[in-house]
Amino acid sequence: MRYLPLTPEDRAAMLETIGAASVDAFYEDVPASARLRGPVPDLPMHQGELAVERHMSRLAGKNRPASSGPFFVGCGAYKHHVPASVDHIIQRSEFLTTYTPYQPEIAQGTLQTLFEFQTQVAELTAMDVANASMYDGSTACAEAALMACRVTRRNKVLLSGGLHPHYADATRTLCEAAGINVVQLPPTIDGELDLIDHLDADSACVIAQSPNVFGSITDLTPLSDAAHDKGALMVSVFTEAVSLGLIKPPGEMGADIAVGEGQSIGNALNFGGPYVGLFAARQKLVRQMPGRLAGETVDAAGDRGFVLTLSTREQHIRRDKATSNICTNSGLCALAFTAHMTLLGQKGLSRLARLNHEAACALADALSEVKGVEILTPRFFNEFAFRTPKPADAVLAELDHRGVIGGVRASRFYPGDAAFETVIIACATEYTTPADIAAYAKALGEVL
Repeated sequence: MRYLPLTPEDRAAMLETIGAASVDAFYEDVPASARLRGPVPDLPMHQGELAVERHMSRLAGKNRPASSGPFFVGCGAYKHHVPASVDHIIQRSEFLTTYTPYQPEIAQGTLQTLFEFQTQVAELTAMDVANASMYDGSTACAEAALMACRVTRRNKVLLSGGLHPHYADATRTLCEAAGINVVQLPPTIDGELDLIDHLDADSACVIAQSPNVFGSITDLTPLSDAAHDKGALMVSVFTEAVSLGLIKPPGEMGADIAVGEGQSIGNALNFGGPYVGLFAARQKLVRQMPGRLAGETVDAAGDRGFVLTLSTREQHIRRDKATSNICTNSGLCALAFTAHMTLLGQKGLSRLARLNHEAACALADALSEVKGVEILTPRFFNEFAFRTPKPADAVLAELDHRGVIGGVRASRFYPGDAAFETVIIACATEYTTPADIAAYAKALGEVL
């Protein structure tokens, strides 16, 4: 049955009911300069299916797969090996779902995987409780800021200079709509504890990252203590979940809320998404957490079962009472995380983390031998920042011509900041081979 749009009479009746003069009135808050008065510029008009398919294929052919050669990009999205068994498990009909079950207790397989997922995230972060995942790491960070303001009834959020810029942008966007004051320190490679000097009685929380966007590892315990002394919450952020197999987790550093990206476990790069946000907190804050909690129970016959225990999403309760209106996720990504984590186990995750760190150390050693290169990150897990004598964008372009994808230029995150024009952030994982590292060092030496 084909879709029949509303008639002009239907539209007029709806506009009259809600008191709007026209459909354009819905967009009056959008600046006139941002509104289009005709077709999108530079976008070709419609074509036949075959022509569109050929055009899209040509565009796709310009992409270079991460596995096509030496690859050293990180900064929030990481190239890790995902066992083939993960793909098999996530296609099991008793587990597979692409989205939220709105009659949750019917989907016992989905609820069980969410319960296991929550358990794994809580163990990984050393926190009391975790929700059934978020959209991604950046929105999880933004939700943590809103949650901290609800808990403390304060209106000021402090961000470190090492917080991933995408996470900071998402937090500012969401907080701005809620009337929350967001203060971020200037970008710095190793300055997460600088937040201590900016805490005051108005601070709802401090948000710091370890490893931060430059790869620096910081024990955030002193920052947690300082925040608690001021009545503020400590929010610990991570973008590389594998790092928690080796470094001190947020819970052991006194964090009240831990948020981050889970893409590294079970999920491929996928050109930037979909990913899976991780969100954990102290037990006393559970009712202010966004999202959902799946719990374990028994049915009428006494058999083990699972139930949606806490639902603070707008789909389950009145929108004005919801703790969040964007706390969604791709259930398939959370399932892949759970499957991969189950296969790894504690020993497997620790070993994987060590392999990552060893590869990054080998990369840093090799690049430091190149004339003019200065390693900037003092303590790192699997990525670090380094300075070159030439502009980073030019260096990376030349590396690309030599078949090496050398990392991310810091100026992409901080345009116009001269201090970062020559800084590159490079990452090595278990996927990185000694031959890849040798190729990078050789190519970089030629470019410089």
